[in-house]
Amino acid sequence: MTPHLLSEVQAYSQLLSESFLRLTGRPILEDLPSGAEALFEASCPIVSHGTQADPIFCYANRAALDLWEMDWDSFTRLPSRLSAETNTETQADRNGHLEEALKHGFVEGLSGIRISSTGRRFEIRDTVLWNVVDAQGVRHGQAAIIGGWQYL
Repeated sequence: MTPHLLSEVQAYSQLLSESFLRLTGRPILEDLPSGAEALFEASCPIVSHGTQADPIFCYANRAALDLWEMDWDSFTRLPSRLSAETNTETQADRNGHLEEALKHGFVEGLSGIRISSTGRRFEIRDTVLWNVVDAQGVRHGQAAIIGGWQYL
């Protein structure tokens, strides 16, 4: 990563952590040190997309990159809807969860089927989806921390 990109990732990691704490009342990484490096190296996948009409991923930690079998540059160009199968039922379920988080700030206990860049399907479980909002109330996107997964 270039120094400028690294600085942006560090700032966004802070925003992810702060917004999670503000909305849920608990730290994003229980019993682990805070900071951008800890978030990136966490064993649970963490992803985030922006606020575009067709949101594009803007963050993934190493576990998420491994799970989706992508590198940073490819993942951060991916519309988040393409992280799930494109069938109508899967997309409707995913969109419903995103809308619920928009209304309530966050939702917990989510599950669903996702697909890697190579077509490998996996189920995500115990997922928390939250709005990435700064201290002034400006929404920067939505993020998810995946508590468990299983390849199908």
